[in-house]
Amino acid sequence: MDVLKRNNVRVSGAGSQAMIFVHGFGCNQRMWRLVAPAFEARYRVVLLDLVGAGESDLTAYDSARYGRLAAHAEDILEIMRALNLSDAIFVGHSVSAMIGILAAIQEPDLFARLVLVAPSPRYLNDVSYTGGFEAPDIEELLETMDNNYLGWSAAVTPMIMGHADRPELTEELNNSFCNTDPAIARHFARVTFLSDNRADLPLVRTPTLILQCAHDVLAPIAVGGFLHQQILDSQLVVLDTSGHCPHLSAPQITIKAIEAFLNHESVVSSI
Repeated sequence: MDVLKRNNVRVSGAGSQAMIFVHGFGCNQRMWRLVAPAFEARYRVVLLDLVGAGESDLTAYDSARYGRLAAHAEDILEIMRALNLSDAIFVGHSVSAMIGILAAIQEPDLFARLVLVAPSPRYLNDVSYTGGFEAPDIEELLETMDNNYLGWSAAVTPMIMGHADRPELTEELNNSFCNTDPAIARHFARVTFLSDNRADLPLVRTPTLILQCAHDVLAPIAVGGFLHQQILDSQLVVLDTSGHCPHLSAPQITIKAIEAFLNHESVVSSI
């Protein structure tokens, strides 16, 4: 199978160094349209859809294979090899932040920097760890998805987006969720919300920027602090915005933080 077609890979930009943008759950590469173009003058911008999302080849989605986030990380590495990429900058939103971490641990020489946008290594609370959810919360969420996926999407997207004053953002996110194959979405949600990548964080050797939103129901402020403590060479920036999707709701401050990191400037702790 052509891996570039499988993941609907699109390449633009004028630079020699690659920036790879990967979307979160229920989304697709279009979600980067307000951020990625800002880097095309300096970088080779690579956009893709995870298998099962967007315009990827849905027939390639094997629930057994994609029952682990590492399978998506392997896809990223396969795409990078197909494009002959090395020394790349990886920008991952939400669950794709963890996918990028797994890829960088496996092939560290291919990555120059990691940018984690609203990441979480574990959504469930644990002893001395605040993930944001108790086990019954996650089970209820997954059960609701199984019983009424479209209703679930309409109910949760306002909370995920976090901008009641901008209903067009919630509508876009809801439409994206609704356009995702429900069976794949339910399976990927279970993989995502029950994952635990905390033990992987100390293995990261790539310089990393953690972009945390000040008010995020999916990734509380404590999560960003935990990531910063666990990833040796990391910087934490708290964006002064609400919700889980700053690349849509606050693209300019998201771009500003990424640019400062890539320019080796001192990144302030709050933007």
